[in-house]
Amino acid sequence: MKKKIMVVDDEPDQILTVKLVIEDFSDKYEVIGADSGKQCLELLKDSQIPDLILLDIMMPGMNGWDVAAEIKKNPIWNKIPLVFLTAKTDSFSKTFGGIVSQDYITKPYEKKELKECIDKFLDE
Repeated sequence: MKKKIMVVDDEPDQILTVKLVIEDFSDKYEVIGADSGKQCLELLKDSQIPDLILLDIMMPGMNGWDVAAEIKKNPIWNKIPLVFLTAKTDSFSKTFGGIVSQDYITKPYEKKELKECIDKFLDE
């Protein structure tokens, strides 16, 4: 059974790129895309529970910080590993991101970096 990875980003091209990168290095993962924080939470409410969430910070409406806060409030969802995958590179975001999430990857990322991060959480 494939492990599910939810990619949350307001840029559809980013979701597709991450999906293609993940599919390129393994066929054991299924990628679910959410184009907003709101859609991410709706999918979670509809029992689309992934094994890992890759979350952008800078999104309109509901930013990644807000999404992470909502995920952390729910006793089922807060067990899902959460990794920020973002272009936000200031020291506050990285430090705070390290507190809120299990990992923090800055865009542009190296394929190897993304693979190692995913393997760290999902490779058994």
